[in-house]
Amino acid sequence: MTTQPFPQPLPLFPLGTVLFPGGFLPLRIFEVRYLDMIGKCHKAGTPFGVVSLTQGTEVRRPGAEAERFAEVGTLAEIREFDVPQVGLMQIACLGTQRFRLRSSELQKHGLWTAEAEAMPDDVALDVPDDLRPVSDALRRLVDTLEERRRIEGGEQMRLPVQAPFRFDDCGWVANRWCELLPVPVELKQRLMELESPLMRLELVGDLLVRTGITK
Repeated sequence: MTTQPFPQPLPLFPLGTVLFPGGFLPLRIFEVRYLDMIGKCHKAGTPFGVVSLTQGTEVRRPGAEAERFAEVGTLAEIREFDVPQVGLMQIACLGTQRFRLRSSELQKHGLWTAEAEAMPDDVALDVPDDLRPVSDALRRLVDTLEERRRIEGGEQMRLPVQAPFRFDDCGWVANRWCELLPVPVELKQRLMELESPLMRLELVGDLLVRTGITK
């Protein structure tokens, strides 16, 4: 698969987190610049780009450092949209395709837009036998969370891992663990950028051994 430029300038949402393909991202939005951006994306049915902050904060404050962000991000598709009150939006997004920034520009009203090109999707690879404990541990965690939700009767409780589950796929398993593990954002970003889903899963496996989750 060759990368292709996106046809239109891509609106960006710099965040203090990393969105992975297949990842679930809930957001509460109250800044005017993002209320307008998200409203337009929702109306047009178009995605926006999530990029991880390397400098600055999610909410602009007087005297704060200028925003800087990673060159690789992930498209976010709006799947749920609600306006519970004036000046507040609540949305739920799904991470889809990774992209690489070619250029970015700060608009007068504080919104970043970019020219970006799509990055190849992860190649579908079965989890090899030696990394099966990594997949099995994720399956057990999801089963535990679903059981807890059933017992507590919280049907509206969101699981951090969303169906459809693909416990046999290297990239999907690696991405879900990357979202769940309490590791620095910089490490999550490096893992997300890796072209090889198998290498990403191998590195995640090492992290799980170090944290005692697997042996």
